[in-house]
Amino acid sequence: MWEDPSENAERTREKQQAADRAVECVESGMVVGLGAGSTAILAVRRIGQLLREGRLRDIVGVPCSSAIEAEARVLGIPITLDPPGAVDLTIDGADEVDPELNLIKGGGGALLHEKIVAQASLREIIIVDEGKLSPVLGTHWPLPVEIVPFGGHSQRHFLASLGAHVTVRQQRDGTPFRTDQGNLILDCAFGPIPQPAELAAKLDARTGIVEHGLFIGLATEVIVASVDGIRHLTPPRAGHRAAGQGS
Repeated sequence: MWEDPSENAERTREKQQAADRAVECVESGMVVGLGAGSTAILAVRRIGQLLREGRLRDIVGVPCSSAIEAEARVLGIPITLDPPGAVDLTIDGADEVDPELNLIKGGGGALLHEKIVAQASLREIIIVDEGKLSPVLGTHWPLPVEIVPFGGHSQRHFLASLGAHVTVRQQRDGTPFRTDQGNLILDCAFGPIPQPAELAAKLDARTGIVEHGLFIGLATEVIVASVDGIRHLTPPRAGHRAAGQGS
């Protein structure tokens, strides 16, 4: 399908604005999670630029994929693959975001590392374009589920029993896609998922499922790029907690 180059350029400009806004939250001396994906990598490159210019210092990056690790090394960002204690701040992308700021992630296949880093992060900033916002997770995007290769047929049967149309993710040459850990990705089209936390619990309990792309309650904020500018979203529950603490 033909795409207007000017529209692509405008979309990239919007994403860069969102990435730049997220990077404004990075301070010298931080341990920073470096998310994967086409939008998150713009933030990684911006961090590299600020380090070269001397406007940030003593940053340690935690890459969420081997590709981001390689990019960070080229950009001169010091990295660690085993962060100490907590990660101060992570900037990452998402495939779908619901009104509660729950996410579907894993379109790039890095969901395991992304969730490890997200759970270790004191602050998880998600940057997306407006098209990633959804009334209910699963409306526009299948749920990636990472499995070990052994017993793959039984996992496909299990996921189908939960209502998913399951496909094994493939590379362009038709061979199965492999994660950085050598695992397989099953893309599971559930349709709208009205109770994502309940589905996440079922997947968490299944042996052989390494991880899934439901990120429930992990995003502390979402920065949305659109033609109308940048929007900064926080979870509704965060506002309720703040109101309760102030009363």
